[in-house]
Amino acid sequence: MKILWVKTDFLHPTTRGGQIRTLEMLRELHKRNEVHYVAFDDPGNPEGLARSSEYSTRAYPIEHRVVSKRSPQFALQLGAGVFDKYPVAGARYRSEAMRRQIEHLLSIENFDAKVCDFLTPSINIPSMDGWVLFQHNVETIIWERHAQTGRTPLHRAYFRGQAQRMFNWEKAACNTAAHVVAVSAVDARTMRERFGVRSISAVGTGVDLDYFAAPETRTPQFDLIFVGSMDWMPNVDGIEWFLAEVLPIIRASKPDVRLAIVGRNPPASIAAHSDNTTVTVTGTVSDVRPFLWQSALAIVPLRVGGGTRLKIFEAMAAGAPVVATTIGAEGLPVQHGRTIQIADDAPNFAAECLRLLNDAQQSAQISAAALDLVRSNFSWARITRDFEDVLQSLAPASLRTA
Repeated sequence: MKILWVKTDFLHPTTRGGQIRTLEMLRELHKRNEVHYVAFDDPGNPEGLARSSEYSTRAYPIEHRVVSKRSPQFALQLGAGVFDKYPVAGARYRSEAMRRQIEHLLSIENFDAKVCDFLTPSINIPSMDGWVLFQHNVETIIWERHAQTGRTPLHRAYFRGQAQRMFNWEKAACNTAAHVVAVSAVDARTMRERFGVRSISAVGTGVDLDYFAAPETRTPQFDLIFVGSMDWMPNVDGIEWFLAEVLPIIRASKPDVRLAIVGRNPPASIAAHSDNTTVTVTGTVSDVRPFLWQSALAIVPLRVGGGTRLKIFEAMAAGAPVVATTIGAEGLPVQHGRTIQIADDAPNFAAECLRLLNDAQQSAQISAAALDLVRSNFSWARITRDFEDVLQSLAPASLRTA
């Protein structure tokens, strides 16, 4: 197949869950298909475009500056978001240059499949008719949860307005697209119920089993580890909750507990906790695996979010047992007490962490069952075949396989 793939960013350095999912799937797709990749170029990060040949036949970099969320310009965008029909999360990626490039490619190439990766770039696609919308999250749910957990009445009111704009946009895009691919059966059901989507499939999350396989000998450095981009609001919210409400309970029983927070661009509110003894905040790291291998257990204390958490499968593949909230493990085929421990309030989350830290046998049993789960079902080759089957089902009849 000849595939047109549109996303807002190139895939290196790979620091976010959505990038990992796209990169691993495109690497597999590129082995058998011709992939044309359109994305915003970051001049300060030449690695992104330079390595695009690893997963695409041809790349089309688009100039567009996405302002930092910590800049005065972003504050202006937030203000303008009160009046824009699109939520700020989409409007800041509006690009006439990307729209023109897509229109040009559609006029000169005959693509067998067209994929809009995440909802965001759809703002630059003239019409979603004939496109596959690859939904890594149900974006509306994320913003509705922000509206519920916002720090002040003003925050909650703003998030409610953004959630409504997101709902209108997401519903329209999902229903205009030829097909929607969700990353879990939970998300697919939500989109059917909330948006009335009729043509939708669920393609799960994978993990690179060989890459994350733990070495035979490991030296523990941390008791707890959190891995995730620290410039994504659900991650920040979850870690702030953990630091404020869960960690003090754990420390009451285990005063010397050691926590590592591993992820790019931590805000000052998180970085301030780092003392490099009991709490280590790393910022960007070139490789998360040593941190996973050196940790007793992984935590996913999310209260806001959507889609599925690749970090859970990565921790499982690395041999680290996982404690998560229900939202943190949402959409994954995991079982409390067998492949994961799940708790939603601070006392119970702390209790589950302490249980695994203090019971080496149970921790080993959870780790072994989790590793068996991902080994048996979630290689990227298997997951990508499911995605490819969806694309072929929508392609011209001559390209369909039995």
